[in-house]
Amino acid sequence: MSTQKFLIIGQGDIGLPVTNKLAQNNKSVTGLARGERHHYDLSDKAMFMQADASTLTAEQLQDFTHIAVIVTPDEYSASGYHNSYLAINQHLAQLSETLTELKRIVFISSTGVYGQDNGEWIDEHTVPLTPEREASKVILQAEQVLQQGFGDKAIIIRPSGIYGRARLMRLHKAKESQKEPVAAEHWSNRIMDRDLVTIITNVLMCDAPRPIYLATDYLPVTTFELTTWLSKQVDEIPPTIDQTKTAVTGKRLHSNIPLAWMDYPDWQAGYRDILHYQA
Repeated sequence: MSTQKFLIIGQGDIGLPVTNKLAQNNKSVTGLARGERHHYDLSDKAMFMQADASTLTAEQLQDFTHIAVIVTPDEYSASGYHNSYLAINQHLAQLSETLTELKRIVFISSTGVYGQDNGEWIDEHTVPLTPEREASKVILQAEQVLQQGFGDKAIIIRPSGIYGRARLMRLHKAKESQKEPVAAEHWSNRIMDRDLVTIITNVLMCDAPRPIYLATDYLPVTTFELTTWLSKQVDEIPPTIDQTKTAVTGKRLHSNIPLAWMDYPDWQAGYRDILHYQA
């Protein structure tokens, strides 16, 4: 069997720990970012490439057997996603025929590609994909470009709302003593950031990955239930229901992540960890 060589494009909050986790597993891994190496707390076992992913040459990519694209836009707008996700994937797809060693290319997308907003259940087979937001439409394009260029070598991971010990928006809202009223039934979904790192690492390393993963935990929850539960944990007044928002909104995602890959299979497990960590 030929040696596996991993390239992780993007060294942000998710890409960097994926690179380090592969290095800890004694994999030959290179982290790629536009900034200099000293900006990133990269494992000594990992290699580093400073480059703009949208200008990589076939020669630079030739030896890699596994590539993951884990990037964030410079700005969260349609043009921001166009200049990051889509530009990188279009560029890589153009090189597909010359990358003879490549076995797998993994793209970290978003569950925003599902436009459903009436509380529907969504799974990996749900079609058609009808994203509402312009940025989500660009992300879907980026998925499709990669699938067209690489066929079944392309694996798509769609994370839901990422949270963690340093991603505390919901907890900050629960700690507010003067809370905005909350819709009675707006469904939401989330994934703990450390679980997402494990999921990406396992998708890169496993023998026979699925074509699409919904990287989300096993328990969708309404914003009202989540905020009420968190408020009780921090001894704050729970939210009131916004009587003007009576419609069921949001969506409920069916996770297809193996349970063994997750330390936090539901939001309560995740937030208990966060609250314990903060205590």
